[in-house]
Amino acid sequence: MKESKTLSETISTRPPYEGEAIRLGVSQCLLGEKVRYDGGHSKNNFVSSTLEPWVEFVPVCPEVESGMPIPRPTIRLVNLEDNIHLVSPSTNEDFTESMNTYSKERVAQLKNNELDGFILKRSSPSCGMARVKIYREGKVYKRDGVGLFANNLMNLWPNLPVEEEGRLNDLRLRENFISRIFNRNRWRILIKNGIDRGALVRFHTAHKLLLLSHNEAKYRKLGNIVGSLGTAPDKTIFSEYEKEFHAAFKSIPTTKKHINVILHALGHLKTHLNPKEKKEIITAIEDFRSGFLPLLVPLNLIAYNMRIHNIDYLLNQIYFSPHPKELMLRNHA
Repeated sequence: MKESKTLSETISTRPPYEGEAIRLGVSQCLLGEKVRYDGGHSKNNFVSSTLEPWVEFVPVCPEVESGMPIPRPTIRLVNLEDNIHLVSPSTNEDFTESMNTYSKERVAQLKNNELDGFILKRSSPSCGMARVKIYREGKVYKRDGVGLFANNLMNLWPNLPVEEEGRLNDLRLRENFISRIFNRNRWRILIKNGIDRGALVRFHTAHKLLLLSHNEAKYRKLGNIVGSLGTAPDKTIFSEYEKEFHAAFKSIPTTKKHINVILHALGHLKTHLNPKEKKEIITAIEDFRSGFLPLLVPLNLIAYNMRIHNIDYLLNQIYFSPHPKELMLRNHA
C-alpha cells in the first residue's frame, strides 16, 4: 500500500501556518502598548500571547496616528442633529472630519499590506465595531454605535474578517474568526503564487467540507462559479469566487452542520471500517451532539482512519486542519 500523504502534500496550497505568516491588523492597545487616552493599555492575552506565534501584527491606534496626544481628553460618539460626531466633551473639539480623513487614508495603506484580518478594541469611539455608546445632550442616547475608524474599515474593506477582542471570549466566535483569517491567508497565497483555472478547482475541492460546515448554500453557489469557468473572463470569475468565498465563512458552524460533514466523511470510510470501528465513531458523534465530547474527538477518529486507509479525498480536505492544533479551537465541548 502506498504511503499516506500529509495534508500539505495533497493540496495545492499548503496550510497557512506552514507558509506565509498571517498578517493581522490590531488595535495597538491590545498588544500592551500604552496608547490609551489615560496613558494605559488594554493588553489582551489571547491576542498578544496565544496568537503571537502564528501572526505578524500590524498595530494601529487611530487616535494617536491621527494626531491626538498621550494622555488626552476622552472622546465620545455624539448625536448632533441626527449625525454622529466624534467629540471631546471636556474641550468641545470635534474630531469627526479629521478621523474620517485619517481612516480612509489608513485603510488604503493597510490594503497595500494585504491583511488577513483585524482585531478591534471594543467600546472604543474610534475602534469599536458594535454597541458603542452614543451620547446626546450629555447622556447616553443609544448603545448601537460604531467607532469611526472601525466603520471606515468595514465599509471600505467588506471582505476583510474583522472582530472585537471582547467577542473573542466566545469560543464559537473565536474559532470562526480564526478560521476566517486562515482561509483568507490561503486565498492570498493562492493569488500570490499565480491562480489559474486548475488551481481554483483544486482550491475549491480542498475547501468543500469546510465550506459545507459553514454555509451549504454558499458552497453550492461557489460550485456554480467554478463550473462557469470558460464562460466569462477568468479574472471576473476569480473575483466573484473570492467575494463569495469570504462571505461564506461569516456564517458560524453549528453542531448540526458539523455532524452532517462528519457523516459525509464517514461515508468515504464505510467500506474500510469493521462494525466495531464504525460504532466507535458513531458513538463519538452522538456524544458530540449531546455536548459530552468536543468536536475534536470524532474528527480525530475520522482523521486517524483516513490516514490509515489513505483516503485521498479526505486527506485533501482543509476541514480537518483549518488552523494550528496548538490554538486548541476545537477542544471545547
